[in-house]
Amino acid sequence: MSRIKRGVTSHQKHKKLLKGNRGYRGTKSRLIKVAKEASLHAGQYAYAGRKKRKRDFRRLWITRISEAVKEFDLSYSQFMAKLKISKINLNRKMLAHLVTERPEEFKKVVEVVKKA
Repeated sequence: MSRIKRGVTSHQKHKKLLKGNRGYRGTKSRLIKVAKEASLHAGQYAYAGRKKRKRDFRRLWITRISEAVKEFDLSYSQFMAKLKISKINLNRKMLAHLVTERPEEFKKVVEVVKKA
């Protein structure tokens, strides 16, 4: 059986790893062992960040809606409850968009909800 030399493969893997770690500070972008560790941690942070982004946006939308609804003497929870009662199927993202981009249309929605 012939001997397999791994130099080329290892070198390619190391180059790929270091290329992904460009911009990292210190040895994290230069030394293979440290770079591999940094890359693994970065992947974990990125994964967690993708989950956290969804929470953060939902909190932002709720805050925007809550502040906009206070002008109409409603609390956020009352508004959402009445929205469901009046069978208006707008999610928080769309409501927040109306608050920021089209306040007059949001006002119409609130008026309909208040009547319910």
